[in-house]
Amino acid sequence: MLPADLKPEQFDSYPPEARQLAASRLDLFRQLPLGFVPLLLQELKEYDWKFPAERKYLDRQLVYLGSLSPDQRQQVLAGFGQLHLSYDLERFNWVKSPGLFSERLAAFLWASHQIDAFRAAAENYVHDLDASIPQTTLPVPRLGVVVIGQGVAENTYPLFRRLRPHGVYFNQVKPENGLSVILDLVADRAATHPIPYGHWYIEGGAMQAVRGGGLSCVSYDGLKPVRTALLNQIERAIQGGISGPEALRTMLHEMRPEEIGLDASGEDAVMSHFQTRLLADGSGTQIFSTTFVQWGAREVLRRAQPVTLLAHFAPRQRERPMNEMLSGEDQNPQLDPMGSLIDADMGAYLTWIDQQRLSGAEQSSFLVWFENHNEAVIVSPTLPRGTESSSPVDLHWLVAQVT
Repeated sequence: MLPADLKPEQFDSYPPEARQLAASRLDLFRQLPLGFVPLLLQELKEYDWKFPAERKYLDRQLVYLGSLSPDQRQQVLAGFGQLHLSYDLERFNWVKSPGLFSERLAAFLWASHQIDAFRAAAENYVHDLDASIPQTTLPVPRLGVVVIGQGVAENTYPLFRRLRPHGVYFNQVKPENGLSVILDLVADRAATHPIPYGHWYIEGGAMQAVRGGGLSCVSYDGLKPVRTALLNQIERAIQGGISGPEALRTMLHEMRPEEIGLDASGEDAVMSHFQTRLLADGSGTQIFSTTFVQWGAREVLRRAQPVTLLAHFAPRQRERPMNEMLSGEDQNPQLDPMGSLIDADMGAYLTWIDQQRLSGAEQSSFLVWFENHNEAVIVSPTLPRGTESSSPVDLHWLVAQVT
């Protein structure tokens, strides 16, 4: 099927808001190249469960594409239109399963040596799209906070080597009540600047008590029943002879919240779908708490684009044979605090990079602290770069530098 053949009833399987939006833009979709429109529909199909920032971006894409004349649109999407696609891809039901089409398209583009042309087309399109979107002012500068090293008594590993050149390294931090101070900081920001899905707390262990509301919270321990259900689904699929990793990947991509014990029709269906994608799409998020936090922070920054993010790393289990970890039978796995510290140190750096990709990066601040120890780094536009401080400070003082 080609885009010109699209009909309204083909979107009947989409959720209500996505179906309505598709109907309103059907004439536009019919004019888009086959190498592009299914990728747009992949985002549209999840519209009802997207965060506000994602919805706004997709809405702006549709407005932008609709504002172009046919000649302008053809020029902007020329790279996609010049792709030579197979007959099998043309016959595929990409309206019903745009995600699966995307996977098959990627494989075909690699096999046909067209992947570079596709990447160039995508980069040009995103550049033109972003240039058309006016910059908005954030209600408050972004703040990222990462806490690492829970359970580590002694450490000889040199922390924050990748972050130190970008900020101030503090080596005389008084750790008393540090986590409580940080939790109060994110709670205060959520209360002062109420934004739907604008303030997040990702916990690698058991959720800590946070006063007030306004924080979107997700924890590794809190999702244990969901993680177990997902691991059971994976194990059954493997034992059932699922045909290779690509088929398993497709199964996980199509996983719905209700299949793993989440409520997809409740008050916060958006969060249920996010948690499903966090566990089903992330590599190792079902097994390792450090991976759960790092991937969770990455996805929250990419998708929700919050102004506040707290990521608290906790010790992960030690590595064991994959079959043992996938079984989920060990209820008390041996923990590896030192290995987790090293994982989290890299995770903190990657989280900072992801925050820097968002708008307002030049005004944003970032704080990472070695929990219950005296080391921390702050990256802030108000502080010098690549410096070190041996002055005794507490967490109240550090927090004041990023607020």
